[in-house]
Amino acid sequence: MAIGELSIPVRGQGLHEFTAQVAEWLAKQNVDEGLCTLFIQHTSASLLIQENADPSARIDLENWLNRLVPEGDRLYTHTLEGPDDMPAHIKAALTATSLSIPVKGGRLLLGTWQGIYLWEHRHCRGRRRVIVHI
Repeated sequence: MAIGELSIPVRGQGLHEFTAQVAEWLAKQNVDEGLCTLFIQHTSASLLIQENADPSARIDLENWLNRLVPEGDRLYTHTLEGPDDMPAHIKAALTATSLSIPVKGGRLLLGTWQGIYLWEHRHCRGRRRVIVHI
């Protein structure tokens, strides 16, 4: 059993793949079988397993969620950090803050077209922390 932390760079709002970082961390753990759990330590970003072959799938998802939870709604009262703040919290509440992925033979058992993504819901650039546990 091991626990670690990944620092994921984000270039602003959208889906940022970090499958390779998880696989690299896992390879260093010398674990043959188990369950890899990922947990994001933020309230305005989330985690997702999604298609990693065709970028249009990610664009469509991002556009759909932005239509579902628009910025600038007059009903928002939590606006201290800008117009993307409350929508980011709502988007994180509607999506996932943790993922579980089976491991066998020291490898993540993801499907052929699956990748692990951090879904940044704010416009700002920076880094996000993801806890990894096996």
